[in-house]
Amino acid sequence: MFDLLKEYAYKRADLLKMEIQEKTVTLIGMFTFLILAFLSALFFIILFLFGLGFLIGSYLNNYGYGLLIVAGFYLLVLIVLYIKRNSIKNRVANKILESLDD
Repeated sequence: MFDLLKEYAYKRADLLKMEIQEKTVTLIGMFTFLILAFLSALFFIILFLFGLGFLIGSYLNNYGYGLLIVAGFYLLVLIVLYIKRNSIKNRVANKILESLDD
């Protein structure tokens, strides 16, 4: 009987170890994908914004003004994000905890 309980405990520990490894590998894969997607999107957005700035600048006959208009818009976005930072942090934390529960 003792050997049976001992074997059960070992198998249970192995199962727990495998479940932890599975979660870890899944999270690493997800974070790798998110980092690559973020970097790709960041380069796209930067190049798009330069293009938009130059396009607006060509309409205004001054490329500097076009780039300043685009930069001013994103300054407004940054201010809004700063004001909403606590709600954003809470949402992200909740999403992370939900993904860990799955």
